[in-house]
Amino acid sequence: MSAHNNLSRSIARLGTVQALYQMEVSGATTAEVIADFADGKLPRQTEASYTDSEGDLDLFKLLVEKAVDRQATYDRTIARHLGKGWRLERIDAVARAILRAGAAELEQRTDIPVAVVIDEYVEVAKAFFEGPEPGFINAALDAAARDLRPTEQGA
Repeated sequence: MSAHNNLSRSIARLGTVQALYQMEVSGATTAEVIADFADGKLPRQTEASYTDSEGDLDLFKLLVEKAVDRQATYDRTIARHLGKGWRLERIDAVARAILRAGAAELEQRTDIPVAVVIDEYVEVAKAFFEGPEPGFINAALDAAARDLRPTEQGA
């Protein structure tokens, strides 16, 4: 796969996390965030390397739509695997958006290896958090992957 393809997927993932966060805190609609992404307004530029690249619109739309449509399922799956002391509704809204986007991709894009999906969302987490969150997101998505991709058990 080309580096451009990887970059456009990475941009779509970051945009998805920002879109889900925006939808939760401001009530933006799915249609509004998809239009923002298509217009280049999402993701908000956090890394210079993204400025000249286009995000994967199909991946972005799939992840945002599924994260919204299947949020209750993803939330239950994630909540089942949260470590002691972590409750989904009490964690940071950005971390929640990362977990939901990761869960959507794990379930919907079985062509992308579990390890790649998890690594990508851990990298997104590192862009937002300096504390324990990236490790927590890694563990939560790794555990959720067992439910969302049962066919890859032990892979």
